[in-house]
Amino acid sequence: MSVPIYQVDAFASAPFAGNPAAVCLLDGPREDAWMQNVATEMNLSETAFLTHRSPNRFDLRWMTPEVEVDLCGHATLASAHILLELGLVDPRKSITFITRSGPLSASIADAKSGIIELNFPATPASPVIEPPLELADAINRKILYIGRNSYDYLVELTSEENVRKLRPNMNLLRKLEVRGIVITAAATEGKPYNFVSRAFYPRAGIAEDPVTGSAHCMLGPYWSPRFGKTDLTGYQASKRGGLVRLQVDGDRVRLYGQAVTISKGELLV
Repeated sequence: MSVPIYQVDAFASAPFAGNPAAVCLLDGPREDAWMQNVATEMNLSETAFLTHRSPNRFDLRWMTPEVEVDLCGHATLASAHILLELGLVDPRKSITFITRSGPLSASIADAKSGIIELNFPATPASPVIEPPLELADAINRKILYIGRNSYDYLVELTSEENVRKLRPNMNLLRKLEVRGIVITAAATEGKPYNFVSRAFYPRAGIAEDPVTGSAHCMLGPYWSPRFGKTDLTGYQASKRGGLVRLQVDGDRVRLYGQAVTISKGELLV
């Protein structure tokens, strides 16, 4: 029996922007090796695998071309978008995803524009007193702050320009025993967003991720007290780029974004 699969540009209001993800709708449990092979075949930063549990409730797993990850924002947004677009859920109610990071929810924030709200756990970083030498050498820029949560390093640079122009040494970043490295700075005055970021995950097979929802679960708690407000907008300054509007709500972060379906097909094996 064939398995339906979709490609979606998440955190994007138009095609060929934001972060692409594959969404695979399963009719039941599949072997881990099979799912990893599919993710490798799709060769996108994430492939999401959905299994229906009950009305508006699904098991959700995410895999890069090389590994399974514990938390992914853009592929969750893509999954909610597909379920809503295909009419597989009640749009009046929130969608619950059962994941390795606990229950996550998605709901329609604005039906007219197609904006979806994701409710994720906040993952704040703590200051790193003695960061590994490879980190500073890989970045080779003046660093204002280095922190870390259970997933990633967080590094603040002196300006938006330095973040945009950064060309890190991937061989050195790959030596760091974390999921990834998130680089950030306050936005240049007059920009329609509060901060910029870029995210690198070489150990997961992703040199640079275009737009990373889960990174904003760390960026939100970091920048919220700096700006003195809980509603923020971040711009991830990758080649594709994307805006992430967010709200810090205690130990949760609400992420807001749109998504566009690019293609649909069937897995025949």
